[in-house]
Amino acid sequence: MEADKQHQPLTKQQLAISGMSCAACAARIENVVKKMDGISDIQVNLVLERATVQFDINKLTAEDVINRIEKIGFGATVFEEKQQEHNKQQLAHKQKLRLIVSLIFALPLLWTMVGHFNFTSFLPVPSWLEHPYTQWLLATPVQFIIGWPFYVGAYKALKNKSANMDVLVALGTSAAYGYSIYQLFIVDIAHHMPHLYFETSAVLITFVVLGKWLEARAKGHSSDAIKRLIGLKAQYATVLRGQEQVVLPIDEVAVGDIIVVKPGEKIPVDGTVIEGQSTVDESMLTGESIPADKVVGSKVFSATLNGQSYLHIKAEKVGEHTTLAHMIRLVSEAQSVKAPIQRVADRISAVFVPIVISIAVITFIIWQVTQGDFKSSLEAMIAVLVIACPCALGLATPTSIMAGSGRAAELGILFKSGEHLEQALSVTTIILDKTGTLTFGKPKLTDVYLLESYQADQALWLARIAGAEQKSEHALARAIVEGVEERGISPFAVTSFKAEIGLGIEATIDNKTLLIGNRRLMSEHHIQYAYYEHQIEQLEQEGKTVMLIASENRLIGWVAVADVLKEEAKAAVKRLTDANLYVIMVTGDNHRTAEAIASKISLTKVHAQALPSDKQRIISELQEKGEVVMMVGDGINDAPALAKANMGVAMGTGTDIAIETSDITIMQGNLHAIADTIELSRLTMRNIKQNLGFAFMYNIIGIPVAAFGLLEPWIAGAAMAFSSISVVLNATRLQRVKVRS
Repeated sequence: MEADKQHQPLTKQQLAISGMSCAACAARIENVVKKMDGISDIQVNLVLERATVQFDINKLTAEDVINRIEKIGFGATVFEEKQQEHNKQQLAHKQKLRLIVSLIFALPLLWTMVGHFNFTSFLPVPSWLEHPYTQWLLATPVQFIIGWPFYVGAYKALKNKSANMDVLVALGTSAAYGYSIYQLFIVDIAHHMPHLYFETSAVLITFVVLGKWLEARAKGHSSDAIKRLIGLKAQYATVLRGQEQVVLPIDEVAVGDIIVVKPGEKIPVDGTVIEGQSTVDESMLTGESIPADKVVGSKVFSATLNGQSYLHIKAEKVGEHTTLAHMIRLVSEAQSVKAPIQRVADRISAVFVPIVISIAVITFIIWQVTQGDFKSSLEAMIAVLVIACPCALGLATPTSIMAGSGRAAELGILFKSGEHLEQALSVTTIILDKTGTLTFGKPKLTDVYLLESYQADQALWLARIAGAEQKSEHALARAIVEGVEERGISPFAVTSFKAEIGLGIEATIDNKTLLIGNRRLMSEHHIQYAYYEHQIEQLEQEGKTVMLIASENRLIGWVAVADVLKEEAKAAVKRLTDANLYVIMVTGDNHRTAEAIASKISLTKVHAQALPSDKQRIISELQEKGEVVMMVGDGINDAPALAKANMGVAMGTGTDIAIETSDITIMQGNLHAIADTIELSRLTMRNIKQNLGFAFMYNIIGIPVAAFGLLEPWIAGAAMAFSSISVVLNATRLQRVKVRS
C-alpha cells in the first residue's frame, strides 16, 4: 500500500483564494475539497490567502478544484506572485476606501454615543444629530453598503451549512439595526422617545472594517521576507551577441548565454566566471558581510552584487531555476504549509461560531426572562456575537509561521514547510558529518617547514615546490599550489615531471631535482628522514597529511595539507551541547583524522570510516532508543542519512542531491545556523502559543463579560478588532529577533 502511494501521479498546485474572513472559512474550504476523489492533501493559509493542493493528475485538474471552491462561495485562481500582489494592493485600497466612507457616516453617530456618557458639557451634541431620522439616514449606508460583504459572506456560509465571522457580524448588526427600525416607526405612532441602536450597528461595522484594514497592513509586513527576496531579482541582463552587448529583460536570458556584469551591478543568473576577476557581495545568500573573491572558474549566483571589476559569466541557471528562485519557493512553501499545532485551532474554529450563536441566544433568553428588559437583552446578545469573532484564533499560527520562516530566510535558513519549523524544537540528538560540514571540504596548505639551511631561500623553494605540483591532478597538489600562490609567490616552470602512483612526484625545475611525497617515496630514493619522525607524527595526529620534500638526495623539509576546520565549529558545537543536545560526529574518514577533529571541537562521540549505510544504521539505532535525530550533511553520500533522520539539514554549500533530500537548507554553511534553527523554532513556537493563549483567553473572558451585560456592543466590536491586530503584531516581533551569538 505504501509503495502504491509513493508511485501515485501526484502534483502540487498553489491557488490564490479570495473571500475568506476567518479560520472557519479556511476550514470549510479544506473540508469540502478533501472529499473530492483524487485529493491527497489541501492546506489553506488564511493569512496568505492561499491554498496548497496535492492531487492525482489522473483524476483531477487544478480547474476542477477551483470550480469546487467557487461553488461554496469563494474565489480561486492558480497562484501567480505578481497577480496576487496586485490583488492584495487592490483589496487594501478598497478596504481603505470602505473605511473612509464608513467613518464619514459613523463618526457623527459615535458623537451621539459619547453624549450617552454625560460628556455633553465638553462635547455638546447638536439636536439635529439626535433626531431618529437623522441617525437612520446615517446608519443605513454603513449597514447595507459598507456592511454588504458581511451579508454576502454570511449567506454563502449558511448556504453551505457552515458559519463564520461574517455570520456573527451580520447577525449582531442586523439585530441592532432591525430593532432600531422597529422602535423608530412605533415611536412615530406613540410619540415618545425610542431606544435606538443605529450608532451601535454603524460604529460596530466601522470597527470591524478598521480592524480588517489594520490587519491587512500588519499581515503585509508578515510576508515582507518574500517581498524582499523577490525585490532582489535583477530585471535586465547585458548579454554578449557576437561582439555586441545587448540589454535584455531577464526573462529572455537563456542557459549558455554569456553575461557581462559591470561593477556595482546585480548578477542576473547563476553561472561560472569565464573572464575577469572581482569581489562579489553574497550577503543576501550567505549572510556573510565579507565579499567573496571571484576568478575564472568561480561560481556566482543571481541577485548577488558585483564589486569593482567587470565579469563575464556563462549562464547555467536562469529564471525559476536560480538559487534565489529556489529560496523564494522554499520560503513560500514553508509559509503555506500548516504546522501541526494549527490543527488544534482549526478543530476549535470549525465548531466555534455555532457555539457562540447558541450562547448569544441563551444570553438573550436569560436576560429577557430574568430582567424583562428587551433593550438590555438585545445589547448583551449583540455584544456576545461581536466579541466572539474567531479572527484572532485563525490568525494566531499562520502569522507566526510566516514571520518565523521569513526571519529564518533572512538568516540564510530555509525551512521546506511550517511543519519542520515546529519539529526542530523537539530534536534531541544532532549528527554532524565532518567533511564539508565541520570542515570546508577542501584541502588547504596548513604548514610549511624547511630545514634551517634552506630557510633563507624559503620563497625560492616554495616557487619550485608549487611549480612541480602544478603538473599533478591530485587534490593535495592543487592545495599546495593554491597555498603558495596565496602567499604571493608564483610557481616556476617545470622542465620534467613524473608521477609515482601512491608515492608522490619527481620533477626537474630551476635546474633542481625535487621529490615530493610520502615516506615510501623517500625510502625508495634513500632519503633519510627518521630524525624528524616525531615532528611529522605530531602533524599527522592533528589530522594533517604530510608530504616530505627532498632535493639532490637530501631532505629539505615538508609541507602539510588538511581539510581545515571551520572557524566557528568549536563555538557552534558548544552552543548545541549547552542546549542539552547530544552531538555526534559521523564521517567516512579514518579514525586518526576523525579523533583529531573531534578533540579540537570537544566532541567525545565519534563514528569514523562510516559508509552511507552505516550512517543510516546509526540513525535507526538512535531512533529506536527514542531520540529525535537531526542529521547535518552536505554530500551525495549524506542523502540517505538526511532522508532517514527525523530532520535533515543540508549545508547550502553542498550538493543539490543533499539539499533536495533535506528538510532544512542552511545557505551559507555557517555552523552557528544549526543552533539558530533550533532557537528560531523555539521562539516561533513560543510566539504561536502566546497568540493562541491570547486568542483563547480573550474569548474565555470576553464572552462571559459580554453575556453579563458589562460590555457595550460597540466596545465589543473595538475589542474584537484589537484582538486580531494584536495577534498579528505579536507575530511580527519574530522578524526582529537576533539569535546568533
